[in-house]
Amino acid sequence: MPMTASDIVDMIKEAIPDAQVDITDLRGDGDHYSAVVTSQSFKGKTRVQQHRMVYDALQGDMGSGLHALALQTALPSAPSEDNS
Repeated sequence: MPMTASDIVDMIKEAIPDAQVDITDLRGDGDHYSAVVTSQSFKGKTRVQQHRMVYDALQGDMGSGLHALALQTALPSAPSEDNS
């Protein structure tokens, strides 16, 4: 059974509470998504470790309920200081 974008967001946020998740259904079929996940908890972790955190959050649904996820992870940007 395909997963909805909101299911994916909920699962990621349950495992990574501070995550900002931007998700796009690439084909409109509920099987192929693109996601950008931003979290402070990625600090000090390699890109592979960051991706593993997200995939772990999906609790084994990769390959069954979710066929493909094009994933990007990032740290939140620091707020810019405007001294003008």
